[in-house]
Amino acid sequence: MIYGLVLRVRHFLYDKGWKKHFSASVPTICLGNITAGGTGKTPHTELILRILQEAQKAAVLSRGYKRKSRGFQTVTPEDSARWVGDEPLQIAAKFPDINVAVDKDRVRGCEKLALSGARVVVLDDAFQYRRLQADLNIVLVDYAKPIFKDRLLPWGQLRDLPSRIREAQVVIVTKCPSELSEEERDYWRKRLKINPSQQLYFTTLRYCTPKPVFPEGDPHYLYAKRLILITGIANDIPLRKYLSDSYTIIHRLAFPDHHRFSRKDIRALSAEAKQTPTACLMTTEKDAQRFRDCTDVPQNVRERLFYVPIEACFLTEEETEAFTWTVRSVLK
Repeated sequence: MIYGLVLRVRHFLYDKGWKKHFSASVPTICLGNITAGGTGKTPHTELILRILQEAQKAAVLSRGYKRKSRGFQTVTPEDSARWVGDEPLQIAAKFPDINVAVDKDRVRGCEKLALSGARVVVLDDAFQYRRLQADLNIVLVDYAKPIFKDRLLPWGQLRDLPSRIREAQVVIVTKCPSELSEEERDYWRKRLKINPSQQLYFTTLRYCTPKPVFPEGDPHYLYAKRLILITGIANDIPLRKYLSDSYTIIHRLAFPDHHRFSRKDIRALSAEAKQTPTACLMTTEKDAQRFRDCTDVPQNVRERLFYVPIEACFLTEEETEAFTWTVRSVLK
């Protein structure tokens, strides 16, 4: 009740103009959620970047959750996840031609990116940052964790009021099955209370060929039948289901989202690896960024540890074309 009251008062002050909000001098696309993590913001940020890559010079601005650095920082693939955050580092590594930056002050960050030549800024996880008014708000909802069946923190996983979803121009239901019936699509539209002016889309995750976390990675281990899974994300269920089609997951080391792997964690993983010398070690793309920050990773882990890249994609070609037009229209 207290948390919900604080949220209502805060939004009321911004809605009435009693707390100031600003528009950036460059077009902005905000990607966010109502749930505390696990909706797939990073792969959807990458999806938007692929759309914008051919259209205009795009940039990404993130808060850089749990980073050690302060203020505005430009992110390069050579940075560490500890310094800039795992998600911005992942994006910078996959899109080396795109300017990626972190700044808790999104208004200041947008202006600095505009001065560096950005024609559009994609704001990663900024839906609750009311101080900046984005040109396009996109909210993600996890198919397996619908907001209409959840509660506010701390009794549930909702970080914001469910009614706030109607402030977004675009709503995307993520991590869906590869096919959805029209009846199920209508069900989601009714339960989310989508109004006629909003666009509703459905996406799924596409898993790509695993890649080594370290240069010493031996691809022969990918042909193993058994696997040890190490994750530090909000929801690893979809990944487990995918890997179970090819491997027997004999052990799982699960950590909280954005977990920084300690020497104790590395020792535990090394011990598991020694007990099953032929098993492959698998982690997520986001966790791979933090593993590379670890020192003294033993050879039996370095040569067997791989990650699974993921991409978000729409269920139909029509949705892809419609969403592409919506994103690019921000530039006009």
